[in-house]
Amino acid sequence: MQTEIHPDYVVCQVHCSCGNEFATRSTVSTLRVELCSECHPFYTGKQKLVDTVAELSVSSAANAKKKPTAPKPA
Repeated sequence: MQTEIHPDYVVCQVHCSCGNEFATRSTVSTLRVELCSECHPFYTGKQKLVDTVAELSVSSAANAKKKPTAPKPA
């Protein structure tokens, strides 16, 4: 393995938007992430209902704007 072509592998401090911080190793010294194992629904078992409600209100508003179509003659 050539020594001059590889980046340095250093201790990295990770900051999540939920406030969780932890250390890992990476080629950068700090990372800012939106989701981590403390707040991701897959690991916590909790769903974020705020996103679901917003999507439902947008889709129901879009459906309300559509005009009903007349049935096709057979």
